[in-house]
Amino acid sequence: MNESEFFAALRERYIDNSPHMRECGFVVEALSTEYVTVRLPVREDWIGDVENGRLNPGIVTVLVDSTGGLAALARAGEPEPIATLDLRIDHMRPAFFGADLHCRAECLRMARSIAFVRATVWQHDPHEPIASAQLAFMRAGARRVPDMPTHGVQDFVS
Repeated sequence: MNESEFFAALRERYIDNSPHMRECGFVVEALSTEYVTVRLPVREDWIGDVENGRLNPGIVTVLVDSTGGLAALARAGEPEPIATLDLRIDHMRPAFFGADLHCRAECLRMARSIAFVRATVWQHDPHEPIASAQLAFMRAGARRVPDMPTHGVQDFVS
């Protein structure tokens, strides 16, 4: 599979491979090895603070994790299993009902067994983020470096 075929398949199938992401309505707006942008159309059932119209921050977490995973796969350039190892989100301001959520993620480093990703979430203006995140994904298909002692446990060496 060449790179353009891989990106076409990734764009088409990433959301469909997860019933949760499909149900949320994620839309892949940009996809490259450099960065990924995903839009999440806002829904009334995501309001966590009805009185003030604030969205539940859990939906921001779902958006960040899914977009970050897509960025790691895009950077890998081929299908491989991944799993979220670490996810840290700084919520800088609340998201409000009435505008879609957008997330841009970029894979900062692709090591042998771990992908490091940075993501930003906004509603109206990417220069006014509502959240910023750092993520680490395990590359489950990674191979252990040969000739390294295992000491009885499997080593994940970058």
